[in-house]
Amino acid sequence: MSARTEVVGLIAGQGTLPILVAQGIRNSGRRVACIGLRDQFDPELPKYCDDFAVAGFLRLNRWVKLARRFNIQEAVMVGRVSKSKMHDPLRIFRSLPDLRAINLWYRRLRHDHRTPAILSALAEDLATSGVTLIDSTRYIPEHLATIGLMTRTAPDALQVSDTVFAHPLLLELLRLGIGQSISVRDKDTIAVEALEGTDQMIARSGALCKTKGWTLLKSAREDHDRRADVPTIGVSTIEALHTAGGRAIAVGAGKVILLDKPAVLAAADRLKISIVGI
Repeated sequence: MSARTEVVGLIAGQGTLPILVAQGIRNSGRRVACIGLRDQFDPELPKYCDDFAVAGFLRLNRWVKLARRFNIQEAVMVGRVSKSKMHDPLRIFRSLPDLRAINLWYRRLRHDHRTPAILSALAEDLATSGVTLIDSTRYIPEHLATIGLMTRTAPDALQVSDTVFAHPLLLELLRLGIGQSISVRDKDTIAVEALEGTDQMIARSGALCKTKGWTLLKSAREDHDRRADVPTIGVSTIEALHTAGGRAIAVGAGKVILLDKPAVLAAADRLKISIVGI
């Protein structure tokens, strides 16, 4: 094993995905050196890592210093970071960005604050310091959605026709970079995801459509940069969907991560929700 791949860096935001990735890295025989983003990472995460330190999500110089300390040359960046914080007018006082982050945000990103642009600029910036961001699914391929029916519960005829109807709409939504999800029932759009995230969009869908049985579609565009922000669904997504009246999910095969796939599929079957890879 080369010195370059003995240690894999993990830049960790919210949720359980960083834990799954840390486990996958360790299972590959490599060490996990983690930079946990302050007030974001799961408190259980450090025990899955060989080295661990905390850094603010706008303290990029500290990221680089920690990467050098841990000998990180390749890194996976996963986990949510509340994008609403980036639009908080008081973020400069709450998050205390360093000069590197200020330069990135106000110069290189001044014309585009969408996630793909942020990721591209961040990856280029880290590369100048010798840290290469890699495909965030490399160490968790078993948790990606696969083509076809993944649950014992199958969609009914209406849900199948709604999926066929809505898939082109979702592709256009993805092309425009607006969001990653759309909800439909009886060939009519209920809601589309934007800044609020999938779970809140699901709750909004339930409020707008009181008839149960609607379908959620989620995916990523063909040229999606998998170095970060790969779409996910988890057990909480399944539970939120059930509460809101949804009964079917269609996700992009190879494009969406099921956060702990066995647990997600078990929860879906328990609640009689179908999950299909498209």
